[in-house]
Amino acid sequence: QVRLVESGGGLVQPGGSLRLSCAAFGNIFKINNMRWFRQPPGKEREFVALSTRDGSTDYVDSVKGRFTISRDNARNTLYLQMNILKPEDTAVYSCNAVGYDTNYANFDSWGQGTQVTVSS
Repeated sequence: QVRLVESGGGLVQPGGSLRLSCAAFGNIFKINNMRWFRQPPGKEREFVALSTRDGSTDYVDSVKGRFTISRDNARNTLYLQMNILKPEDTAVYSCNAVGYDTNYANFDSWGQGTQVTVSS
């Protein structure tokens, strides 16, 4: 079983910054793609950013130039640096990871989420 634990959320003023972390624990052999998603209040969950194992990244248009996704494969940890935050970035942010466990079985795991609130 692979568990993901997010941290780093909180309350920040518009224009501020936060850095989210997502650590993966368990019987991990290899993690391939890792993603950040978010669910604003009263809305559907949406894709935010992608990091592939070989270093490729992708972002939803609304965060390009403000958010940066990165990862530390040795520590099985994903990050999201969020700058120039806007009130519309307010959401519960969750991470997702897909890969193989030590039994070479596929896994597709989600974290419990961390709240980000952007407000003055």
